[in-house]
Amino acid sequence: MESSPSFASLAHEALVDSDFDSPNSRRLFDFQNSLTCIKVTPPFRDYPKLRSPSRMGLEGKPNLKIVEGEGGYILEDVPHFTDYLPDLPNFPNPLQDNPSYSAVRQYFVNVDDTVPQKIVVQKNSPRGLHFRRAGPRQRVYFESDDVLACIVTCGGLCPGLNTVIRELVCGLSHMYGVSRILGIEGGYRGFYARNTIPLTPKFVNDIHKRGGTILGTSRGGHDTIKIVDNIEDRGVNQVYIIGGDGTQKGASVIFEEIRRRGLQVAVVGIPKTIDNDIAVIDKSFGFDSAVEEAQRAINAAHVESESVENGIGLVKLMGRYSGFIAMYATLASRDVDCCLIPESPFYLEGKGGLFEYIEKRLKENGHMVIVVAEGAGQDLIAESLRSMHNEDPSGNKLLLDVGLWLSQKIKDHFARIQKMVMNLKYIDPTYMIRAIPSNASDNVYCTLLAHSAIHGAMAGYTGFTVGLVNGRHTYIPFHRVTEKRNRVVITDRMWARLLSSTNQPSFLSAKDIEEAKKAEPQPTQLLDEQKSLEDGCH
Repeated sequence: MESSPSFASLAHEALVDSDFDSPNSRRLFDFQNSLTCIKVTPPFRDYPKLRSPSRMGLEGKPNLKIVEGEGGYILEDVPHFTDYLPDLPNFPNPLQDNPSYSAVRQYFVNVDDTVPQKIVVQKNSPRGLHFRRAGPRQRVYFESDDVLACIVTCGGLCPGLNTVIRELVCGLSHMYGVSRILGIEGGYRGFYARNTIPLTPKFVNDIHKRGGTILGTSRGGHDTIKIVDNIEDRGVNQVYIIGGDGTQKGASVIFEEIRRRGLQVAVVGIPKTIDNDIAVIDKSFGFDSAVEEAQRAINAAHVESESVENGIGLVKLMGRYSGFIAMYATLASRDVDCCLIPESPFYLEGKGGLFEYIEKRLKENGHMVIVVAEGAGQDLIAESLRSMHNEDPSGNKLLLDVGLWLSQKIKDHFARIQKMVMNLKYIDPTYMIRAIPSNASDNVYCTLLAHSAIHGAMAGYTGFTVGLVNGRHTYIPFHRVTEKRNRVVITDRMWARLLSSTNQPSFLSAKDIEEAKKAEPQPTQLLDEQKSLEDGCH
């Protein structure tokens, strides 16, 4: 009697058949988020034959592409041209003839390679959620001479923007022989309101040594129809969009409109935020450079504070919603006595408050350094101004200047108690940090992000952003990096290390700690996600 094939072997077959090396092989799962879903369980013989329309769901919810495997394995995949253009031809990857890469053993990514979102598990844990591993595929969906790529930078400045631009241009040119690349000036509105800049390897050769972006940038200006009309009119078929979570939301809408029109245009996001607050990914480019540059301001504050009687050096760093720069700069410096971030509430007056701690520290050391993230303490100062709910053109909340406010509050407190002389120096290096070129580690990271984006676009993937997940470069669906922000977990060991380094009080009440614990992802989150998928499938 012939034995039936195992679940693992069938799952392997299905995954191998699904890596887009043939034009019609990609039809895994395409179900409406929170509306409909298709669940495939063994046997998988007819698995590649499944077809499901790729279109926006009700209320603008994106389609999810889910692959389930043995042991609770879940792959949240990214869109591909063959989802809505099933008869596209594909071609051998020109990298196989590139002398720089032909000597590399197994340079092309294995069709089965995925990257887990969570790597700390227990022995009985499900394998959990995975993302598709980034890298070059053996087959591509563009011929080099047919490619017209464009690059746009949006939002605020960040170290590394010019490096990403340079590596996109040089990677497209040197790896895939692409000769037509345009730079879109001035952010999203540049698609329809500004001229373009032809970009060549020679033109971008030295731009990584400069801060800012040679293409210019802006906030807002997103008009989906105008942008896609311009892309279609110009004949652009690869769009590389560099920006933060708001920019990535805009890129997602552009992709959906392109898919609705049935265009063979790859839309690829490269996440950029100096605050490191983009979800899922390990870190964003420019973050290391920002932390390194922040050391200069902290060192200056330390010199100023210890040079006078009862000196206080107050440094405001970036961190609109997340305090990662302040936390890591504090840990790296070891000269900081107090670090205040948006995730950790604090109070000024009374027992255990900030003023009491400042007095204690000055009596012990004669000086102190305070680092405050720009988003910290907003609830304390909201009543003094009425701009709490104003927003910039990108939809970001306009913050009140906590640095100036806190400086004045400290001065007023010491003037009122008249117990000791106090000298405060306030340093705000925000725009100096944003404008620097990226350091060595960020330059390497920017190169890898750019190359991952290029490989994905050439292989026919679209509607995704690239990012490092647990040390591996991956392709992540847009909605995953825009649905929430990455924030410091104040009940985590890293924040405990900071408290140990500064010797500051937590400023938290028992109620605050309990609420922070409730906000943490629980160890059973993946089990719950899997159960909800199963419950929703009939």
